[in-house]
Amino acid sequence: MSNEKAVTVGAPFPRNYSAELLTLTRGEGVYLEDSAGTRYLDFGAGIAVNALGHGRDDLAEIAAAQMRKVIHVSNLYTTPPALELARRLVSSRVGASEKEFAAVHFGNSGAEANEAAIKYARLYALATRGENHHKVLSLSHGFHGRTMGALSATPSIKYQKKFLPLVPGMEAVPMGDIAALEETLDATFAAVIVEVVQGEGGLAVMSREYAELLNRLTAELDVLLIADEIQTGLSRLGYLYGSELVDLKPDIVTLSKPLAGGLPLSATLIPEKVNERLELGDHGTTFGGGPVTTAVAAHVWDLLSDPAFIETVREKGEHLGARLKEIAGRHERVGQVRGAGMLRGIEITGSQEEVATAMSDIMAEARRGGLLILRSGSNVLRLAPPLVITREEIDRGVELLERAVKHVVG
Repeated sequence: MSNEKAVTVGAPFPRNYSAELLTLTRGEGVYLEDSAGTRYLDFGAGIAVNALGHGRDDLAEIAAAQMRKVIHVSNLYTTPPALELARRLVSSRVGASEKEFAAVHFGNSGAEANEAAIKYARLYALATRGENHHKVLSLSHGFHGRTMGALSATPSIKYQKKFLPLVPGMEAVPMGDIAALEETLDATFAAVIVEVVQGEGGLAVMSREYAELLNRLTAELDVLLIADEIQTGLSRLGYLYGSELVDLKPDIVTLSKPLAGGLPLSATLIPEKVNERLELGDHGTTFGGGPVTTAVAAHVWDLLSDPAFIETVREKGEHLGARLKEIAGRHERVGQVRGAGMLRGIEITGSQEEVATAMSDIMAEARRGGLLILRSGSNVLRLAPPLVITREEIDRGVELLERAVKHVVG
């Protein structure tokens, strides 16, 4: 790799970053360009963040206009952009669910949004049922963030082992295992936190049957159901909220990644029964919901929540899934097509060692060919392009992916 395109990580960055980082200098639409002028078709979108693509004048102009007025005020005050975005979010609904949101807590990242959700759930359980009803249930291979509370709800030893002991009261059951869920979940839990498509855990998709059971059990027990929509929300799956894919009816929804078009912002949407039990100082943030990020996010929300736009995403997601199935049918080492909507992936099969090598080699070969992709879990190549991508650009990306797969595993 040319040193013009990548920097060897040293003094400025900690050693938990990759040994080399591609130096990207500009982007336009669904393309990125490195410091040597090489263009890449972006099928990662900043890990599902850049839903509207790169180099957008509309986002830049909104941010610049707001920065000329006021950049930061803290959460001791509010601003018109924060109020406007909050009204939009609170008035939204998760499909046909009868549950409504009463308030939104703004933060800076997905992990922060999930931390807030866990805190609010524990606060609610303490207020309504007293002590020793604080446990949080998550699903195997789920991923909810790297801060200590969110990490504790991420049941993977890969992420947890170096940071033990974790926050107590966290348990997990296998996703899709109905018997395990029925046997485990009881009134000692404050919340269940789930993803309908596991973005980091291999792109497993929750079944409607399992979602129905979650809806019923949490309602019966008055255990709060938290939908982690960090990666699946805001139309990524062809629905405004990914929960609509399987008719999940959450009490709390967490959002982040694409919410502010690439700027750091998260949202934790809560119902009235939680909001009415909050007191001044129970939770807070210095930077969350700042005027610049919320001004941009209001525009992003209007674009991503438009029903006509969502329909185009659903159609393009079906097209992407069909094209990936064609690859699976032509290559012996390609297994299942995973995911939904515009969060898709293909499984690479073989022994653990073979898969580990093939995954790295395919990603590197795709990059050499001008395609940037992600991974999910240990054996799934993940595709999460900007939602503004065209069918022709999808086809081009799939062609580059298949070329890389063929080069590495035949």
